[in-house]
Amino acid sequence: MRMSMIPKSLRKATEFIIHRCPKDHLKWGNLRRLNPVSRVFGYDRGKPIDRYYIESFLKRHSDDIKGRVLEIGDPGYTREFGGSKVERADVLHAIEGNPEATIVGDLSTGKGIPRSAFDCMILTQTLLCIYEVREAVANVYSALKPGGVLLATFPGISQISRYDMDRWGDYWRFTTLSAQKMFGNVFPPEMIEVKAHGNVLVAVSFLHGLATEELTSNELDFHDPDYEVLITVRAVKPEE
Repeated sequence: MRMSMIPKSLRKATEFIIHRCPKDHLKWGNLRRLNPVSRVFGYDRGKPIDRYYIESFLKRHSDDIKGRVLEIGDPGYTREFGGSKVERADVLHAIEGNPEATIVGDLSTGKGIPRSAFDCMILTQTLLCIYEVREAVANVYSALKPGGVLLATFPGISQISRYDMDRWGDYWRFTTLSAQKMFGNVFPPEMIEVKAHGNVLVAVSFLHGLATEELTSNELDFHDPDYEVLITVRAVKPEE
């Protein structure tokens, strides 16, 4: 890009960056490669980096995980973070064949999912796999009891989930702005809390499939708003 094409307001800053970051300054090491370190999100190396943020989010809101709780796929997080506060743990799966599923249903249509039934719904890394994502959010709202809480997570920066892509699809990546607008079309905006997690080091590490254990807590917890690796949403259905 020619400097003349850069707006005058940004030209000085751009010249400064070019001066401070000569091309030979960067040392790629073993990250200069065309294939990632791991194609399974780092599961083969330890805890995937996105799980660090997911589990921190659920722990922070563990008081919400109580009563009748719905989770996708298996009840692992319901048990871990809800404990004795959970009276009934339901598991939703889209198709028959999951022995842990108590409900076979479709979030995109609402088919098979009871209305006003759940005190809490845990949707970790789920909405990216639903093409009709707006309809899914509306059906989640309908499935919650008045006062019920949705705890949802989804990727901002991520590789494709090949497992999901080859079965039911991997459709979406989000930003905090798109999440706020999408949930705000259904939940009252003041009842929604949207947060992003990550930074450039976390983004590069996650794309390469490195594990949580390969970064420090300071590196993981540093927040750069321009690198939204994982997005979390807490949304509450109003009391009637």
